[in-house]
Amino acid sequence: MRGLKGRVAIVTGAAGGIGRAICERFVDEGIKLVAADIDEEGLNELADQLRGRGGNVVPLAFDITRFENVMVAVSRAAEHFGKIEVLVNNAGWDIAKPFLDTGPELWDKIIAINLHGPLNLHKAALPHLISAGGGRIVNIASDAGRVGSSGESVCSACKGGLIAFSKTVARECARDNVRVNVVCPDPTDTALLRSFVGEGEYGQKIYDKLQKAIPLKRLGQPEDLPGMIAFFASSDADFITGQVISVSGGLTMHG
Repeated sequence: MRGLKGRVAIVTGAAGGIGRAICERFVDEGIKLVAADIDEEGLNELADQLRGRGGNVVPLAFDITRFENVMVAVSRAAEHFGKIEVLVNNAGWDIAKPFLDTGPELWDKIIAINLHGPLNLHKAALPHLISAGGGRIVNIASDAGRVGSSGESVCSACKGGLIAFSKTVARECARDNVRVNVVCPDPTDTALLRSFVGEGEYGQKIYDKLQKAIPLKRLGQPEDLPGMIAFFASSDADFITGQVISVSGGLTMHG
């Protein structure tokens, strides 16, 4: 894709299934990568793997829910590479429970990771994107934020908020040459999905029902996502901002 080689990007949730696939694609495209995750061990293993592919990679382990930590980490990334041009907010977490079976402690954790985390990254990274002459932000949300999803009430609220926030920042920062777009990957076959639906016979039934509900008759794989994310990060998407697209096998054909 045009314009990716040499760009500097931060990807959060880098050590997870989707994050790893994004990082691999970015390295293959010649992007200078800041791989961010709270899992330091997994992050270092990923960095070694990506360097083996020829990647220019800096692993940064920090908690996206802690504003001060995010500000320090992003400043370190900018200092190392001299600039930041792409931000991918990929980190997320949820657990499947009906709303009435949840409480404030769980709400706070879900909101901190899925909403406060991206807000922190935007606050820290946007000044660097603007000072670099513009850039791209790709926020990973979910169609649960557009149409709802049983067992994902609070996470759906966070993803809906992230979509609305993305559109607002896209409007505010267009004059600064910053494009902000959203990718909704639902559902994707990762360890997080397996933990979400649960183990055993009941979990397998939910897993099988998900596959049957998808028009393309399979769950998404992590490798299905990076193409769209790379597109939004590239010069091929120069005239696209404030948009939301699903990568879901047709499960939700949202206009």
